[in-house]
Parts: sequence; structure tokens; C-alpha cells
Amino acid sequence: MSSEDVKCSSKTKPLHFLLIPLMQQGHMIPMVDLARLLAAHDALVTFATTPVNLNRIRPIIDQATASSLPIRFVELRFPVVDVGLPEGCESVDLLPSVDLILPFLNALSLLRDPLEAYLRIPDKAGWPKPACLISDNLQHWTVDVAQSLNIPRLIFHGPSCFFILCDLLINRHRAELEAAVAAASDGFTMLQGLPHPIRISKHEVITLSPSDPDKSKYMETIRSAEEFADGVLVNSFMELEPWYFERYRKEKSKSVWPVGPLSLYKEELDVKAARGRASSIDNNILFQWLDRQEIGSVVLVSFGSIICNTMAQLIELGHGLEASGRPFIWVVKEVVDKKVPGAEEWITEFEKRVERRGMIIRGWAPQAVILGHVAVGGFVTHCGWNSILEALTTGVVMATWPHIYDQFLNERLVVEVFKSGVAVGIEPTDYLDVENRTEVEVKVRREEVERVVENLMGGGEAGEERRQRARELGKQARAAMEEGGSSWKGLQDVINYVSEHQRKYQEANISC
Repeated sequence: MSSEDVKCSSKTKPLHFLLIPLMQQGHMIPMVDLARLLAAHDALVTFATTPVNLNRIRPIIDQATASSLPIRFVELRFPVVDVGLPEGCESVDLLPSVDLILPFLNALSLLRDPLEAYLRIPDKAGWPKPACLISDNLQHWTVDVAQSLNIPRLIFHGPSCFFILCDLLINRHRAELEAAVAAASDGFTMLQGLPHPIRISKHEVITLSPSDPDKSKYMETIRSAEEFADGVLVNSFMELEPWYFERYRKEKSKSVWPVGPLSLYKEELDVKAARGRASSIDNNILFQWLDRQEIGSVVLVSFGSIICNTMAQLIELGHGLEASGRPFIWVVKEVVDKKVPGAEEWITEFEKRVERRGMIIRGWAPQAVILGHVAVGGFVTHCGWNSILEALTTGVVMATWPHIYDQFLNERLVVEVFKSGVAVGIEPTDYLDVENRTEVEVKVRREEVERVVENLMGGGEAGEERRQRARELGKQARAAMEEGGSSWKGLQDVINYVSEHQRKYQEANISC
């Protein structure tokens, strides 16, 4: 068999990608989009996760089946009880306490045995073995799986390229940054090596480069596994952060491909509405309400899948929205399973007062679809990267209210670099520091909420400049995902990279 025959053979057989997401909604959602995007590019895709997580994305599985997309959704047993976690806690947002997050992350390697057992089963449908493994960067144990299969392992980064570069720089210069923060009167210092002046606080330093031995050991494991990756996929697009992509590529000395915004994978309403999990509200009722509102008049308030405000903060937020006089949609998950005692009773009374002007969604909302409606003009967000991308792609300006991890740096990117948002004014603290968090804690008073909403939705000339900038970024995002765009090319480059690796592997194993 000649090398030309091998080339022809590799071209006729579709590539098989094995995807391993992190079990957390903010990481699962874009990985599902990536799976569907790869399948739409004629690849075979195996998407492996746990039973609870598969059940949560059942609408997406049904849609993929109905559209005949070549995606397998494989169930991996995750023995959480064996490591002291409550039964069914197979996603970060299902953990009853933030104290369990690190044990949960440390337990992820328990997925290796069931995955390898699945891979050993003869394929009755004739699918070839995986040609590439794409895992969330926190699924560090997949290094060994890829090596055993002799295939490339690419990692998927959920956050922005800006954040992962800042993470790298903060970890590299931790000692001097700690000293600079300690010496500064306002508790901030400048992060060197960036084209824009970005301030960082003690929060960023201790979060991204922790001194706690257990956390530090875990982070070191993640970074070590990342060094073995053959390439990096980022849910972003080149036009949004070109300098950061170029710098990060140089720092890592490996391919870094922009493949987003993945939320733009499908524009059909029913597909977008089912991203993540089934909506907690009848979408017909939701869209009928939105259709009655004036263009650009509605404020969406949503804080993602993990953040839960205190009862006191819920009250202040509600009163601020009421006083603003603006129509709003408020996603309140604190009432689900009584996460915040007393929240349901207060929200029910509040809902009666604002029923003509406000809509309350208890639980999960089809956020991308809401942001895409012409009635929505502003978004109060926790600054999770998925939420930021969903706002950018729809040209909606943001009021930034960060809580944890990458969110404070994301805020600075939105407000200071993109210039498409206004800051609520949250001081960086560790939201997950339960010992120093009380049930009466209020970060933002009602008067501040009212002021921020008015600035977001009005803001005079500066506000119009923000809205124009947001619209421009939305156009660039859509162009990036269209055929020939930067992210379309990025995904094609990933496919070509894997195809070339497989061709070389086949040639090397041809018997003389």
C-alpha cells in the first residue's frame, strides 16, 4: 500500500473525536456546541459524561438524534458516594456546599476506568477508534487516556484568551505581585506584559496562584497536564482579542485555535432555547411578554448556574429593579430547592407588585434566546465568559457584577478593553470564602442597582457609544463563525491537524 493510498483512505474515512467536558454548566454548554459543530463538519463525535449531566441535556440529545448528527452521548458512571460526595452530585452547581468543590475536582479521575472500559467494547456500528481527544482543561487525567490511544489530546478552555494569559502571568510572577499588592494603598497593582493597563487585586493573586497546599497541588496538576496538550481550543474569536491570542501562542509554543463564539452554532430558536438544559418557563409565555415590550427597553438580570445571592441581597436587587422604572426579566434560582430560605415567599410578593413590568424566571432560563430578542437592551451579568459572549454576539451592553474566579478579570476586559459595559462597582473578594460570608451580606444597595440600570440603559452620549461598540462586536462575532471567518478557519485547522496526525500515524504503521 502506497502513501498516496493512505492519504486517499484517510480522506474517505471521517475523523472520530472523543470529547470529555467538565461537569459544570458553564463548561458543558460550549462543549456540547463544539460537539455539534464538529459533527456538522462531517466528523464523528463521542461525547462522554455522567448520567445526571446527560439527563440535563436530553433536549439537545433528542435534537441531535432527530437531525441525524453523528454524535454518540456516552454515559460514564461517576461514583461520587465512594469519595464522600452526596448521591447525584455530578455537577459543580449541584454541590450543596462550596467546601465540596475541591473534593469534586479531585474525584474527576474516577471517570477514567469507565471511559477506558467503554473504549474497549468492539464497535458494532463500524466507527473507527478516536483520532483525537478533546477534554476540558480541568480534566487532567485524560492525558494518560490519549497517550494509551496514541492520539493527540487537545484541551478546551472555557474562559477568554485574555484570562488564560493573565492566569499564566500571575502564576509566573506571584511573589512580586503579592508584594506589590501588599504595598499598595488601594490593594491593587498593575499586571505587566499586557497591551492595556489592567489592575489586579489580592483576590486574583490568591485565587489563581493559591498558597493553600491542597489547592496549590491541584492547580499544579492542571498546569502540568496542560503542558502535555498538543493544542488549545478557546471559545473566543480572533477579532475580539487578537493580541492575547498571539501572545498566548508564543508563551505556550503550540497551536491555539479560536473556535467561538460557540453559542452561534445554531440560530434556530428551538435549538438555542434548549442549550444547557430545559427552560424553567414556558417559552411561548416568555416570548409573548417580550414581544409586547419596546425595542431595546428590557433589562435581563442573571448570574449563571452557581452564584446564589443572600436573602438580603435579593431584596436590595429587587427594590432597585422596581425603582428603575425599566421592564426587566430576573432569573432567580435562589428559590429552587429552597437554596435561600424565605426567598420564594418574598419573590412571590415581589412578583405581584411588578407583574406588568417585570418577569421572574425561577431556575433555568434560555439566556441566549432572551438576549437575542430585539426588546432586550441591557444585561446585568456575573461576567461568566459564556454570558459575556452571548451578550456580545447579540450586541447587548452589560452591567458587570462579578463574584468569583475569572469574573473580575472578565469585568475589566468588558469595561476597560471592549468598552461595551459599565461596572456595578463590586470590590474583589472571594465569594467562596464561606467563613467570612453572612446571610445578611449586601454587596450592592438598591440605590446603586437603580443607578447602574439607568446608566446601562441610558447613559447619554457615553451610553450610545457603548451600544454602538456592542453592535460592532456582535457583527464581528457572527462573521467569525461564518464560512471563511476566523473561528470557522480555526475549527478547520483543528480538523486538518488531527487528519494530518492520523495520516502520519498510518504511514508509520504500514508494513514494508
